[in-house]
Amino acid sequence: MLTKASALVTTKWLHNVLKSGVPKDIRILDSSFHLPSSNRNGRKEYQEKHIPGASYFDIDECCDKSSPYGHMLPDTKHFERYAGDLGIDLSTHVVVYDNSVNYGFFSAPRIWWMFRVFGHETVSVLDGGFMKWCSEGLPTTSEVVQVPKTIFHGLYHPHLVKSYEDIANNLKDNSFQLMDARGEGRFMGTKPEPREGIEPGHIPDSKNLCYQDIVDKESGVMLDVKEIKKLFNETGIDLSKPLVSTCGSGVTACCTAFAAYLCEKEDVPVYDGSWTEWYQRSSPDMRVCPSDKKEST
Repeated sequence: MLTKASALVTTKWLHNVLKSGVPKDIRILDSSFHLPSSNRNGRKEYQEKHIPGASYFDIDECCDKSSPYGHMLPDTKHFERYAGDLGIDLSTHVVVYDNSVNYGFFSAPRIWWMFRVFGHETVSVLDGGFMKWCSEGLPTTSEVVQVPKTIFHGLYHPHLVKSYEDIANNLKDNSFQLMDARGEGRFMGTKPEPREGIEPGHIPDSKNLCYQDIVDKESGVMLDVKEIKKLFNETGIDLSKPLVSTCGSGVTACCTAFAAYLCEKEDVPVYDGSWTEWYQRSSPDMRVCPSDKKEST
């Protein structure tokens, strides 16, 4: 079982691990995902260049396709099949990264969270991601490896997931703090959302801690724990109290949940539908949204 510290692994550590090939008990996952507005394709970029031995984890495939909201969690059987097809079982150490070019990671913590939701704790995020790996001149390949399928036995952990109803109830009983990982502009409603038909704004009483602020701007690696704790404190978030993470569609919310985990707060659930679902289902009085005020004047 991994220690808390090893939930974050370095490029040096992974490079040393791979010197003699990928060990049987390790699976590397490229989880690169990009917003539609970016005009980037994570799978295509994986096929062009990735860390040797890595497989591709597609959050738009391993999801609940019956949901009207993008990449919502799949059910346990779906996740079991997907993980098993990637050669992952409960004895596997999963190392996940993505190819964000600005912040070291973007979607990798989403996969980290998904594995934890389905009962698998032996999962690490690569610090600095593919950006740091490439900047150090470490080997890459276009070879897509075929791994033997196995059986993954999942155990769903509902305490790590929050629904629309949970968030709506919290507006009345204030049973947990809510932090939003989007940029300040989207949170405050001054910059547009990347999804058509969704206006910017935020859920009442939520705190804004942008996922971009938890990494060093030059290297893309995570800030140290002391600095992360300072950020939480400055944002008005008390790590000793219940906390839930949200964002635009449940991806970068996992980044700030991961940051809290590194600060030894392991119980931070993610609101899976996040602002996309909230905006579409809530009434104007249940959100802080400048566009609603304009319409009412």
